[in-house]
Amino acid sequence: MFNKKLLAVVIASTLGLVACGSDDNDVPAIQVDLRILETSDLHANIMDYDYYKTKYDPSIGLARTATLIKQHGAEASNFVLVDNGDLLQGSPMGDFIAANFKRDNTLGDTHPAYKAMNTLGYSVGNIGNHEFNYGLDFLSQAINGADFPYINANVLCEADCWEGKEKGDNLFTPYIIEEKSVIDSNGNQQTIKIGYIGFVPPQILLWDKQNLSGKVSVMGIIEAAEKFIPQMKAEGADVIVAIPHSGVGTPSNPVDVNDENATYALSLVDDIDVITFGHSHSVFPSATFEGLENADLDKGTINGVAAVMPGRWGDNLGIVDLKLEMQDGAWLIIDRTAKAAPIYDKNADEPELVSADNGIRDAVAIEHQGTLNYVNQPIGKASADMYSFLTLVQDDPSVQIVSDAQIAKVKANLTPALKDIPVLSAAAPFKAGGRHSTTADADSYVQVPAGDLTYKNAADLYLYPNTMVVVKVTGAEVKDWLECSANQFNQISASSTEPQYLINWDTHRSYNFDVIDGVTYKIDVTQPTKFDGDCALLDASANRIVDLAYIQDGISITGAEFANKEFIIATNNYRAFGGKFAGTGSDHVIMELPDSNREALAQYITDETAEHGQVDPTADNNWDFVTINTSTKLDIRFETQDSALADKFIIDNQSRHLTKRADLTDEFGFAIYNIDLTSQAITK
Repeated sequence: MFNKKLLAVVIASTLGLVACGSDDNDVPAIQVDLRILETSDLHANIMDYDYYKTKYDPSIGLARTATLIKQHGAEASNFVLVDNGDLLQGSPMGDFIAANFKRDNTLGDTHPAYKAMNTLGYSVGNIGNHEFNYGLDFLSQAINGADFPYINANVLCEADCWEGKEKGDNLFTPYIIEEKSVIDSNGNQQTIKIGYIGFVPPQILLWDKQNLSGKVSVMGIIEAAEKFIPQMKAEGADVIVAIPHSGVGTPSNPVDVNDENATYALSLVDDIDVITFGHSHSVFPSATFEGLENADLDKGTINGVAAVMPGRWGDNLGIVDLKLEMQDGAWLIIDRTAKAAPIYDKNADEPELVSADNGIRDAVAIEHQGTLNYVNQPIGKASADMYSFLTLVQDDPSVQIVSDAQIAKVKANLTPALKDIPVLSAAAPFKAGGRHSTTADADSYVQVPAGDLTYKNAADLYLYPNTMVVVKVTGAEVKDWLECSANQFNQISASSTEPQYLINWDTHRSYNFDVIDGVTYKIDVTQPTKFDGDCALLDASANRIVDLAYIQDGISITGAEFANKEFIIATNNYRAFGGKFAGTGSDHVIMELPDSNREALAQYITDETAEHGQVDPTADNNWDFVTINTSTKLDIRFETQDSALADKFIIDNQSRHLTKRADLTDEFGFAIYNIDLTSQAITK
């Protein structure tokens, strides 16, 4: 792929050949300013409301973004508005609507996302990967409520597909060309043909296999772009806007047909003028992408193509501004800029940058109240607090209860042929502070107190609507699965007195820190990591997981006997079909349950409460760190929430000696603790 258009513009600009004024006859140039606004990854956050805390949240929600849409639209002579998917899933309101659909197999009314969006005048919507989470019937009924068209160029129909579709047909309209009436700089009306084309990661076939297997196939994003972009140009598109539900990717890697994050590669495809992207919940342009090759963060371009990504949950609005000029009967883009505008700035004296749009709130008022009722339904009681303040440094109740629920669900559904194989569970902390090198959320912790539990609490404990999937593995694969998880930690030097931070925030996400329950093990953080955050091999000789054992009939099974033993692991569809961790991938899957992990958790809470009066989420401490034997005084640190609630929980529940550093502050508002890994764990 070579961007001939970009090269031509650069050469013309260098030689002074791009006209930006009047010609020799002093005829005014015909110029048009066009603004493209983008929302993406709203994840059913239509209201500016936190259903877990039951209060308004000014940092999220289309109700706030809508105010920006109207402001920035009114400032422009001409504008269009697009959405880039992951719209229907991700908040309790999305769960509420999906639960009603599951009961009756019908929405019965327009989805609240479209009740809101239909008031804003969207030109087009793209399909995100999470649109498939609730199945094709749900998706079909939902998008029928949109007053704007949907596009996607790389999902194809298989034998069993939507009515009226044959094998090989695009499931959705691959692209559209909008004849946009605009006002030029002279006050005259013109028409610009804007082409929109959408894409989704090919990984939907893995992530939603239970919904899509045998029904669809998926082309690579670049493959689909190179097929349809020439057709769009041939049909007269003056401006082509690519809307990939896809992150940036990296310029150093060759483009693979199955790349999940392909925006950088798309910027090299001829005739794409604008990319409004999403999926990875980041903001582009921003300092996060400092150093990205051929990216201009001031202009908001990648390889000369205007590009924007507006975060997640409505926290930003993507804005692209184009200046077009009529030259030789064709529209030429002579300038382009892109930026993301936030709705909230926590560092500002007045952090709320916009007020809510009451029209959006009114549009979904009924569904908002229904969601409140839904999340507050009682499901049981808990005997102990479930807070995730320590989830990355010790076994944790918020992960323990998920594992217990998964094991119970799988054991109840095993066939006779599998009943003699030990059942384990893999579960990860989804809310562990969200702290990374350039972003953080000090409120993003599970905070479920002991006592009465509701569905809201279950949704807080298990954030995503994943479905339960079971894999069969060997003990050797269990070990490598854990070795990849252990990349969550930086390597600690046993001979250094310098400050050393334990948690690897830069290259490992906490949702990839799987704790495997049913076995016991320790993690030696003085050793190098065997795998990176994507489970790619870094050091075959590395060995962080030690003392790995399974207790059977009172006997500890270890070593070669453990490595050769078969196990069943209860996990989710994302992990089981992802194929990154050892023991995962389609060839390891032995069972797919129709239940979501969250539903299994809610049912477990209800069942345990009915039988025992309450559910006990107490962590069984099946994993720990290896105690470091050194005479050096180590300064090992980690970050967690800075609050009175966290302080008390840590004092009461620490399994290692932890000391809060009152003399240190974290740039994102986290407390900094020292953890003593040179003394034995605290016995309780």
